[in-house]
Amino acid sequence: MSTDKERKSHRVVFERPLTAQMMAVDGTWRRPCQVKHVSETSATLQVETSIEGLVLNEFFLVLSSTGLAYRRCQLDRVNGDALEVSFLRQKTRKKSSRETSA
Repeated sequence: MSTDKERKSHRVVFERPLTAQMMAVDGTWRRPCQVKHVSETSATLQVETSIEGLVLNEFFLVLSSTGLAYRRCQLDRVNGDALEVSFLRQKTRKKSSRETSA
């Protein structure tokens, strides 16, 4: 596990936060947010609207208006209007015997 100093050194801090959207995995809710910091494994988001009652154990951070750029996230911690989230990795798929023998 990395220390706070190591984590901050690998983060990109935006001069002006990046506009994005938080969206439920099933698409039932969507909230505007701004990305303040980002790293390979996590981000800090700022929200202006309430997140009370939303299921944040898994959601999408949508980075483009067309929805083609996104990351699957989970909430790590809330600090006022700032949310610290970590990015979830896709589970690696086992190769079938057909793929390995080809």
